[in-house]
Amino acid sequence: MFTKEERKAFNEAYWKEFRSYIRNTPNSNGSKINWLNYPTETKLLYIRLSVDSKKAEFSVDIQSKDDGIRSIIWEQLLELKVVLESEMPSEGTWIEERLNQARQPISSIIWELSNVSQFKSDDKKHIFTFFEKHLIRFDAFYQEYKDIILNLIK
Repeated sequence: MFTKEERKAFNEAYWKEFRSYIRNTPNSNGSKINWLNYPTETKLLYIRLSVDSKKAEFSVDIQSKDDGIRSIIWEQLLELKVVLESEMPSEGTWIEERLNQARQPISSIIWELSNVSQFKSDDKKHIFTFFEKHLIRFDAFYQEYKDIILNLIK
């Protein structure tokens, strides 16, 4: 069992190692990118990476205080679902409404890697590869279709 401080230090080291692992991987345009803070160019769409003792998740979260705006972006992603799913390594789980940690409604598309733990060093490479594949493939999709999504918000 970790103390709060130990858990924080472990997580910081874990994500620092992932940042180092993916640092030299360019985006689909060949540019350097901060993969852990993926630049969606809007404060309504977030790319989240999470890992715990049971699974790793890559998610695309639509987060807006205005349910109407969230719904518009969700509908557009649904229209692009076939394209997005064909780009990604596997099918995602599409959740139109769920609550985030702050208990705010969000919409999410989640890809999960089950039966892995951030605490098992043997799983680290598998988890990092999972994140890398999903980030790269999502980036290819997003670079192609981001103007459509961003124009909905303007």
